[in-house]
Amino acid sequence: MLTSKQRAELRSMGNALEPIVQIGKGGINDNLIRQADDALTARELVKMHVLETAPDFARETAQQLAEATHSEVVQVIGTKFILYRRNEKNPKIQLKKAKKQTKE
Repeated sequence: MLTSKQRAELRSMGNALEPIVQIGKGGINDNLIRQADDALTARELVKMHVLETAPDFARETAQQLAEATHSEVVQVIGTKFILYRRNEKNPKIQLKKAKKQTKE
């Protein structure tokens, strides 16, 4: 689970990305899930674009794809969304760790 600071850091990185996957009238299918899974393994952070012909809106599509690829939705703006999944074997993005709060 991402903290709000980690999510903000990923959003700023994701804004510069170009969408690498487009979701059209076919919606989410096995081929699209495989493509997204491969992209997340290679890059950890990917931006996707939902076309007007897609059966679902961007937010619903992002949630469905995040569940199918075991990733997290970082941001949804208009017809584009950003997904993140940490690659445990070969991490590309180093996020700041959440600080532990102590009571005094």
